[in-house]
Amino acid sequence: MVAAVPWARPSSDFTRDFEQACTWLVKHLTKDRVAELMRVAWRTVGAIVTRVVAELTDAVDRLDGLRRIGIDEISHRKGHRYLTVVVDHDTGRLVWAGEGRSQETLEAFFDLLGDDRAKKIRVVSADAAEWISTVVESRCPQAKRCMDSFHVVAWATDAVDTVRRRTVNDLKAAGRGEDAKLLKGTRWALLKNPANQTGKQRTTVASIQKTNRKLYTAYLLKEQLREVFKVGRDKGKKLLAGWLAWAARCRIPEFVKIGETVRKQLTAIHNTLDYAVTNARVEATNTHLRQLTRRAYGFHSSDALIAMALLTRGGLEIDLPGRRS
Repeated sequence: MVAAVPWARPSSDFTRDFEQACTWLVKHLTKDRVAELMRVAWRTVGAIVTRVVAELTDAVDRLDGLRRIGIDEISHRKGHRYLTVVVDHDTGRLVWAGEGRSQETLEAFFDLLGDDRAKKIRVVSADAAEWISTVVESRCPQAKRCMDSFHVVAWATDAVDTVRRRTVNDLKAAGRGEDAKLLKGTRWALLKNPANQTGKQRTTVASIQKTNRKLYTAYLLKEQLREVFKVGRDKGKKLLAGWLAWAARCRIPEFVKIGETVRKQLTAIHNTLDYAVTNARVEATNTHLRQLTRRAYGFHSSDALIAMALLTRGGLEIDLPGRRS
């Protein structure tokens, strides 16, 4: 016979106060330190946090009042193990996370949200992943989909590095080994924002301007695309139109291809400029999740990672036993 008792949760071998104390400590210490202090296995700490967070989340509606959300994915284990995360832009809180990165994963979020609340969402920011846009267009077609500016600029940043590597290989093939060697060490000078460059890196870029026009053009294209998201809505749209024309005629294959991708995502990028929404808060949450993974020396269960993420980024409040904040 199994009977419920007020001092323990179902399927738990510990008292509520013990689990409450463990969970409070996890917000401030690493799991292995909590395990050492409380004299339990660190996997047990993960199970405790999962139970406590489940009870806390049942008591509040984290999906209530959502109007502007950001969606992204993060790798949390080797072997292509991913989580899909949803963040509220207005509060900065993580409101949902699920294992996987697929339409089925995101559909689970909208199933939990419900059609009525999905109709109230006005803005959704994400990258260009088709599985995200497909679900968003199906479940909340009234929402404006915004293309995350970080990912757009990352396309250009990756393209500059590709052009640099190709140029180095071409120089080697032409027997210009010394020139190739000098260009090989210019990666960070080309990828850094001008404001963050050292004096030596600025000198390097100036030298590239004189010796390798095509690579310098790629660098300028990257910087102009970055500037699109800094100058405001109207100026940004005009600058983007000029950038697209430049990319189309630059004769640099990598940027011609990016120009085509930008044209496909033009409506979403214009929405980003109109609503001034980025995935910065989502990226901050992803960075925090990576830190949690390192602190716990890996998670054998995504449930434990999701529980710790909701505890630390979801705005859940927990007190030490016998105390009230």
